[in-house]
Amino acid sequence: MSEEQQFENEKEMNLVGHLSELRNRLIVTAVFFIILFVIGFMYVEKMYDFFTKSLDFTLNITGMTDIVSVYITLAGLVAIIGTLPLLCLQIWLFIKPGLTKTEQRASLLYIPAIFLLFIGGLTFGYVIFVNLIVPFLLSLNNGMFNEIFTYDRYFKLLFRIVIPFALLFEIPILSMFLTSLGILTPDFMRKTRKYAYLILVIVGAIITPPDFVLQIVVAIPLIVLYEISIYLSGIVYRKKIKKHQEFMENNEV
Repeated sequence: MSEEQQFENEKEMNLVGHLSELRNRLIVTAVFFIILFVIGFMYVEKMYDFFTKSLDFTLNITGMTDIVSVYITLAGLVAIIGTLPLLCLQIWLFIKPGLTKTEQRASLLYIPAIFLLFIGGLTFGYVIFVNLIVPFLLSLNNGMFNEIFTYDRYFKLLFRIVIPFALLFEIPILSMFLTSLGILTPDFMRKTRKYAYLILVIVGAIITPPDFVLQIVVAIPLIVLYEISIYLSGIVYRKKIKKHQEFMENNEV
């Protein structure tokens, strides 16, 4: 066997090994998701009471299968939130061999940050939904119609508003990650600040009802998050430049 053929075989074996490792990590994550789904299924009634205790109206269902949908939706929510840290950990363990010791320690900190920001986004979105959006929508009726609130429409609206907030709250982590890869710089974020503000205001307007005050209330935290992202990107960028300078100085010596 020639050296070239041997190299190709080793390359193919490494690829198969990586794919096998990735499959195993995905299986572990899927099993954990199923376990959390079952646990969430057992506590659906308590979760349902939590989501509906602050409502001044009763949610209705229009079919027997809607009850199943309630259980699947709430149990799935628990499973997704609970699986997120493990999924991030499995991804980190998969790429860990290709990182330096410093990069391993730094990237490991992303896992709890991603989870906490996701929870923070969900919480913020839920507070905005319950305390501002729902009262605003109810005020539009003003006694003109008989109101019948169904479970599916309520939770679809809830998740349509809350989930985007959970994703938008990941902007600081995303900016730090892209900065560490050299794709993003704090100077670029500062130069494009006005365009970013416009996009965030548009996103806030899309996920909230057409009320100017409400849209401003939603947009302000998103803009603050962007400013925090610039600050964190600057920290990562300065550390990266410092390491590069130290590397160049050591090579000169």
